[in-house]
Amino acid sequence: MSLCFRRMLRMGEAICPRRKNRGRHLIEERLKQVVIRAVNQNNARRGALERFGGCQATKGRSACVGRANSCTLTIMNGALSDLVKNTLLVVGALFPIVNPVGNTPIFLSLTRGLSGRGRTALARMIALNGLALILTSIFIGTHILAFFGISLPVVQVGGGLIVISTGWALLRQSNDGGDEKGQRECNESDYTRQAFYPLTMPLTVGPGSISVAIAVGANRAEGSQWRWPLIAGMLIGSALISASIYLSYRFAERIGRTLGDSAMNVIIRLSSFILVCIGVQILWNGLSALLRTIIH
Repeated sequence: MSLCFRRMLRMGEAICPRRKNRGRHLIEERLKQVVIRAVNQNNARRGALERFGGCQATKGRSACVGRANSCTLTIMNGALSDLVKNTLLVVGALFPIVNPVGNTPIFLSLTRGLSGRGRTALARMIALNGLALILTSIFIGTHILAFFGISLPVVQVGGGLIVISTGWALLRQSNDGGDEKGQRECNESDYTRQAFYPLTMPLTVGPGSISVAIAVGANRAEGSQWRWPLIAGMLIGSALISASIYLSYRFAERIGRTLGDSAMNVIIRLSSFILVCIGVQILWNGLSALLRTIIH
């Protein structure tokens, strides 16, 4: 019995390890299958996400490009509108005051005795001087006044007196000695000395124009800076005013021949009287501003 029992125990011990080994192999194979399936599923999900992400990235890039283009167009449209607005502001504010067409008869009366070529050169010099005065008044006029401690009403008072004296001298000019006086005052040799005074200042670009130009340059929107639409608009507007001065004075003799001597004489007298009135108005604007500071 003991021998049989021992044999049976030995056979059981031999069989159990085999069963244990088979169970372990089965478990390991199932685990491997589960792991392989999980890895395959993860790879599939990752590929899908990458494809989806690529599509989204492509859409995002196209959307960003479209937004950038729309922003660029908006900025350009805003810059162009600011450019046109500033140009029209300068032209609309200064052209009625400079009034080169209305000053043509006075220019002719002050340049009697000049040839056509000399009058053309003089018109060019007056246009350039006027452009320099306007640009200086717009961009650094307030700084110049602050440096010398001069207020704008004081400039108006002094400029108004000069305009009044110039208009009064033209108004009292006689018709008989006008040609001789014009030849003596403005001939081929010394017209360059009269290009600035009195032909540019105060006849063409006077204190009224300078005051308006200073106000245009100073009265910017709050927080605005000297950006390129503002600078370019004021440059273009000033250049247009200068071009109108040159064309009006350049063809002043043709206008005078077309109208005739008698009509030109009447226009010169009326223009001189209007010039005196403009000077009085400029003087009164400055005086009223100074009086308000005294009263208040």
